[in-house]
Amino acid sequence: MIDLRHIVKRFYVGQPNELEILHGIDLQVKKGEFVSIVGASGSGKTTLMNIIGVLDRPTEGEYTLDSVDVAGAKDKELSGIRNRKIGFVFQTYNLISRTTALRNVELPMMYAGVGKKERQERAKYYLQMVGMSERMTHRPDELSGGQKQRVSIARAMTNDPSIILADEPTGALDSVTGRKIMDIFHKLHEEQGKTIVLITHSNELAEETGRIITLKDGCIIGERKGSGALC
Repeated sequence: MIDLRHIVKRFYVGQPNELEILHGIDLQVKKGEFVSIVGASGSGKTTLMNIIGVLDRPTEGEYTLDSVDVAGAKDKELSGIRNRKIGFVFQTYNLISRTTALRNVELPMMYAGVGKKERQERAKYYLQMVGMSERMTHRPDELSGGQKQRVSIARAMTNDPSIILADEPTGALDSVTGRKIMDIFHKLHEEQGKTIVLITHSNELAEETGRIITLKDGCIIGERKGSGALC
């Protein structure tokens, strides 16, 4: 499903200076896998996630996502891929503060052209799935960190994406709340067969996934099996 070949990413910091963040990454993720990418701050994890999530393009290399040549796709096509195929969960939640949890979850469906009635029904369904049915009329500033993250997971699910990309989803949460968030990811993987890529600095969380990719200084330096089990 995800096939990265010789991915290089450079950023230009004034001419003629350039900074190479990723150095020839090769990574394949099969449909239905639960994979983690681990590494210290500055290892290139977020840059790699942005490329996997087609939020950014590689400087060099090939990327095929579900048989689509991402590197050669036009911006409009990439926007459609992000909206239909990928659900994003961020450490900072990225919720719109002035509106309710329900409206935040509806937002991706509005961009996809889903009708109002169906948007509301789907949003309510996914909020109920993550245990937020009693908080759907609350704004983000009325929610705890764990509740905000649950809303962001519901939002990521509304267009039924085949892939979920989670960037440090428990990084801003206490251990108990983080445990609840990981339980939701396990449920999505086991019951709905979602392909999940977890970006984390936590080896403990990574051990719960089926495969662990270690990134250092923009290179993959190791790969091993995780337990794939809840702790």
